Amino acid sequence: MFGSLLRTSMVDPERALRGRDGYAYPIPASHTVLGTPLQGPWPAGTAQLYVAMGCFWGAERAMWQLPGVVTTAVGYQGGYTPYPSYEETCTGMTGHTEAVMVAYDPQVLTHEALLRAFWTSHDPTQGYRQGNDRGTQYRSAVYVTTPEQEAATVASREAYSAELAKAGLGPITTEVRPASEAGPFYYAEAYHQQYLDKNPNGYCGLGGTGVDCPVGLTGV
Repeated sequence: MFGSLLRTSMVDPERALRGRDGYAYPIPASHTVLGTPLQGPWPAGTAQLYVAMGCFWGAERAMWQLPGVVTTAVGYQGGYTPYPSYEETCTGMTGHTEAVMVAYDPQVLTHEALLRAFWTSHDPTQGYRQGNDRGTQYRSAVYVTTPEQEAATVASREAYSAELAKAGLGPITTEVRPASEAGPFYYAEAYHQQYLDKNPNGYCGLGGTGVDCPVGLTGV
C-alpha cells in the first residue's frame, strides 16, 4: 500500500519465495459486516469469483456493498508462493496479486452486474499498478470459476474496452483466467479482513476511470 515502488515485472517461478506448508496465522470465522462465514459453508447455489483491483482494502469494501453478496475475504492469488504473508507479497517475490474472494447469489447479483462493479471501481488499464500503488501485487485480475463467468468476463471486457477507447484511454491490462490455473486463494491475515469496516477512515486507494461499463446495467 501507500505508493509502494516495488517490482514492476513478474518474478520468475524459480526465483519466487518458497513459502510454507500452511497458514502462519488464524483465519477469522466470519465477516465483520455481513456476519457470514469467510470460508463457508455457504447456501446452495452460491457462486465464487476472485477479483483484484489494486489495494484489497478498498476493493473488498466495494464488493461487500453489492446486493446479493454472501461474503467477501481478502487474500493472495495468481502467483507461486504457498501460504505467503502480507510482507512477502509486498516484495513482489511471490507473484501474487492482492485479491478479493467474492461469494455471491447469482440469482440476486448477476455475473454481469458484478463485473460491471469490478470494471468501474478501478482503472484496468494501468498494468502493474493502481494509482500511486505500484508493483505486480497491485495488478488487475479476474479469476473465474465457471464457464458462465468466463464468458461474461470476456464479453464485459470487450464492451468496456470499447468505451475506454472512446474516452481516449489505453487498452485493458486485466489478467483473466480460470481460478484453477491461477492457483489457490490464500486468505490474508486477520487484520486485513474487512479492514475498512474496522478502520473507516483508513487508506482505500480505489479509483475508477469515470467511464461506465455498458453491461449489467439492470443488475445492480
